[in-house]
Order: sequence, then structure tokens, then C-alpha cells
Amino acid sequence: MGETEYTPPSPDDDSVRLDHAFHALLEGATAPRPPSPPDCPFCELPQDRYPTGYAGHWVLLEPRVRVPAHTVPPRRRWIITPDGVATNLWDAEPLPGTVCRIPHRAVCPRLLPEDHWPWMTALRDHNDLRTRRLFDLPDEGLPDAG
Repeated sequence: MGETEYTPPSPDDDSVRLDHAFHALLEGATAPRPPSPPDCPFCELPQDRYPTGYAGHWVLLEPRVRVPAHTVPPRRRWIITPDGVATNLWDAEPLPGTVCRIPHRAVCPRLLPEDHWPWMTALRDHNDLRTRRLFDLPDEGLPDAG
């Protein structure tokens, strides 16, 4: 009867910003913003950082790891669009042949494990060894350089 014209909320609207912040947090898009280095704040390993569709939110993705999307648990599948934006597939079933990236948070050795598939646990263990090699230097047994 009395049709009203719908005006979508402005991206500057506080409710839209809050919605974007909530979804970014839910999806793990909590990377440090540029110009900060794209290092994990928990394990300090360098990662690949991508902007997300949520204004001002970035995600850290595991470097050099591109896997068939059907082998990754739902909500951990990130696709890089042609314009360089990371998009989470959430629960959508990937098309055959789709390759995705995984968020570093899912395999960070310093965070409590989530519900992983076996290969993600193996990657977490590999990252744990990498951080030990980089940051856990022995206190004793180093040659005297003086």
C-alpha cells in the first residue's frame, strides 16, 4: 500500500561499522594494519596480509600455502579476488577445482588449537618448529666470541 523508498545504510553509519567489525572478528580478520609488518602478533612469523571486504580490516594468511578448497574446513577458506581482496567463503561449498588460502590463526603454534583437520595440525606443528628455530636460542653452549 504505502510503498516507501529504501535507502541502504551508508558505510559511514555506526551500525554498519559495528557489523563489519563483528564479522571481521568472527572471521579472524584481525591482522595489524599497514604500515605495521605483516607478522603474527602471537608467534611473530611473517605472513601474507590481505585487505578484506570489511573496511579497515585485514587478514593474515599462511604464506605459500594454497590448497584445494574442499580439503579445508568451512569458515577457514579464503579466496583472493582479482582485485586483491581476501574473501571468506564461510559455509559456501566451493566450486570444483577452487584453490584457497587458510588463515594463519588456524595454524598458529601459539594459539589454542581449534577443530582442525589432520593436515592443519601438521602445519601447526611445522610452524611451531619454525618459531623455535627462530626465537628459542639456547642459553648455554654458544661459542665464546669475545
